[in-house]
Amino acid sequence: MGKKPEKKDTNDSAAGIPDAFKGLLSPKSETSVDSSSSTKQNESYAKIDPPDVEKLGRSSWTLLHLIAATYPETPSNKQQADMKQFLKLFGNFYPCWFCAEDFEKYMTKNEPVTETQDQLGRWLCDAHNEVNVKLGKPKFNCDLWKKRWKDGWDE
Repeated sequence: MGKKPEKKDTNDSAAGIPDAFKGLLSPKSETSVDSSSSTKQNESYAKIDPPDVEKLGRSSWTLLHLIAATYPETPSNKQQADMKQFLKLFGNFYPCWFCAEDFEKYMTKNEPVTETQDQLGRWLCDAHNEVNVKLGKPKFNCDLWKKRWKDGWDE
């Protein structure tokens, strides 16, 4: 793939956002085309930079674990195939190219297990743990994945 993108030094809140999405940053009024009011509306938004790789990773893992937690306990053959396809496409389009390569390599060595909700949750937990080890973080006990992402902790 390409090299790791460098952060641009800019005050433009849309920096790093693909052109196709820049129109989503400002509210559009169907009745007004006055560009001066549009500029004033844009100034009211916080100037937040696009997420870095750490925030992207945390958000992505949260999404994936919650998808597993809501995946059917006994999915149909179509749902199983769809989940495998989703995970492949997720890796193909993931915005962090080196993370995507690692995820794709993991899936090549460890095909996603989608026969049950528990198997998918554990497969994702194992994938996440591989990243945790690479980053020097502790492994999560995958026996507890449902408590963390579905049922909650007994307290």
